[in-house]
Amino acid sequence: MTIGITDMAARLVKVPGVVGVMLGGSRARGEHAPDSDWDLGVYYRGPLDMERLRALAAEVVGGPVEVAGPGEWGPWVNGGAWLDVDGQAVDWILRDVDRVRAVWEDCRAGRYEVGTQAGHPLGFWSPCYVGEVALGRVLADRGGELGELRAEAGRYPEPLREALTAGVVWEAGFLVSNAAKSARRGDVLHVSLSLSRAVGLLVQALFAHHRRWCLNEKGAMAAVAGMPDTPAGFAGRAESLLGELGAGARELGERVARAGGLVDEVRAVLAG
Repeated sequence: MTIGITDMAARLVKVPGVVGVMLGGSRARGEHAPDSDWDLGVYYRGPLDMERLRALAAEVVGGPVEVAGPGEWGPWVNGGAWLDVDGQAVDWILRDVDRVRAVWEDCRAGRYEVGTQAGHPLGFWSPCYVGEVALGRVLADRGGELGELRAEAGRYPEPLREALTAGVVWEAGFLVSNAAKSARRGDVLHVSLSLSRAVGLLVQALFAHHRRWCLNEKGAMAAVAGMPDTPAGFAGRAESLLGELGAGARELGERVARAGGLVDEVRAVLAG
C-alpha cells in the first residue's frame, strides 16, 4: 500500500473526536492470510469530525469514498468505511470509547446484551467490544486510554464467565426443547433456526468457560475444537448436524436429539 497502516492510524488520530486506533481481527492476532483485511477500530468520543474523516478516506484511496457516521450502520457496529487501498481491503470500524467502557463495567458485573446487528446472524454480543480491545493491538493512542483499557481487559471477568455459561446453556436447552415439537410437525424453518442458534450459544459458552473472548461466529467453531474440556468431536458433530438437517419429521427429530446430546455434554463440561 502507498500508505502504511501505522501512518494511517497516526493520521486518523488527528481527526477531531478520535482518541485512538487499534488493529483488530486476524492481523492483530497473527492468524491472517495474505489477502486478509486490515481492520482498524477507530475509537472516538463526543462529536466526530466526519468531514475530516471523509477527506482523509478520499485521500487514502485516491477518490471519493463513502464513510458512514455514528448510527448509520446500526446500533452496535455503528459506522465506518470499507476502503480499497491499492487493492488491499482496509476497514475502518467506529467505536464509541465511552460505550466500550460502559460495556466493560457491565462485563465485570456479570451483565451482557445481545443486540440485533446486520452481518451478525447470532446477534451482536456486547462483550465483543471488550474482546476487541483485549485482543487488538494499539496503533495510536492520543491520551493512553486504549492502552489502559487493554491492560484491564487482559483478565477475563469471572462474573461474566458465570453469567454466560449459565444463561447461554439454559437458552440452548430451551431452544432444543422447542425444536423437538416443531420437528414432529416437519417445520424445517423453525428447527433449523433453533438448532443453529443453539449450537452458536454452546460455542459462546465454551469460549466463556475457557475465559476467552468470542468476537463473532467466524472461525469460532474451529477455535473451540482446539480448547481443552471441549466435548470430544464437538465441532465435527455440530457441523454434521447443521449441514445435514433433513426435511421429514423423522430426520428432523433425529437431528434434534443429537443437538440435545451436545447440550448435555457441554452442560456437563461446565458443571465439572
